[in-house]
Amino acid sequence: MRLGPALQLILALTLAALPARSEEVRAEFLGSFEWAVPQRWFGGLSGIELSEDGQRMAVITDRGRILYANVRRKDGVIQEINLIRVVSLRAHNGAVLIGRLRDSEGLVVAPDGTVYVSFEGIHRVSRYRQIDRASESLNRPKAFRLLPNNGGFEALAMDDRQRLLALPEQAFDIDGNIPVYRWADDVWTQPFCLPSDGAFLPVGADFGPDGRLYVLERAYNIFGFRSRVRSWRIADDRAVDERIEIQTRTGTHDNLEGISVWQDTRGRLRLTMVADDNFLFLQRTEFVEYALIK
Repeated sequence: MRLGPALQLILALTLAALPARSEEVRAEFLGSFEWAVPQRWFGGLSGIELSEDGQRMAVITDRGRILYANVRRKDGVIQEINLIRVVSLRAHNGAVLIGRLRDSEGLVVAPDGTVYVSFEGIHRVSRYRQIDRASESLNRPKAFRLLPNNGGFEALAMDDRQRLLALPEQAFDIDGNIPVYRWADDVWTQPFCLPSDGAFLPVGADFGPDGRLYVLERAYNIFGFRSRVRSWRIADDRAVDERIEIQTRTGTHDNLEGISVWQDTRGRLRLTMVADDNFLFLQRTEFVEYALIK
């Protein structure tokens, strides 16, 4: 979701003045890192995938670009991010995406290197067998066409059977739950929902090495952003054993929208999240990391 210019400015000015605080944390905060690239196209990072060792990264902007980078750490904490490649996403006809077509939000990199991207504007999920070539658009059922203009698929994840899960940000069902759409055997189904209290909206998702589905959620008001990560075990087309892993107070972090879950050398599960700066100079492209406490 992109915020209007007036609300962006109010949020940014407020965030700059707020201290970092955490409301409820089941995880250890490891640190944050602000990334800056001196190019006008840089910003709006909304999805992230890390390698198994946390040293290589792919991130997606909400203006149709994928960035590949190396991550240098010291004692496990990010010290530097080095950009190595930038790719502009293409449509099914090979043309570079422009306008409403390029509002890319969610990112999945499959084990074979195939890239999947979810889009708002024209709500869809596209497959890239080669990231610098034409896309293949997975079919668009009627439910996708009815998604809110700025509330579509920000959260995209892939399970260990290589089935995609896509979560709309704002299209809750009649009971107020989050519908989960699944791509398997070349068809979309909607096998289950996730409970929601309405205060937080889903903006990122990933399956961890433990097989659990982790969903990053965001809430905001004129005073800033709050973030929450919940996780579930998916069994027999049901989401069970819900856990709240992280819940922050307003201003703890910037506008976190993307999440990658991986295991470090100490055997801890890590949550690496990235903030969308909305291309506003007073906000930050911030990477935030937590280690889960079990």
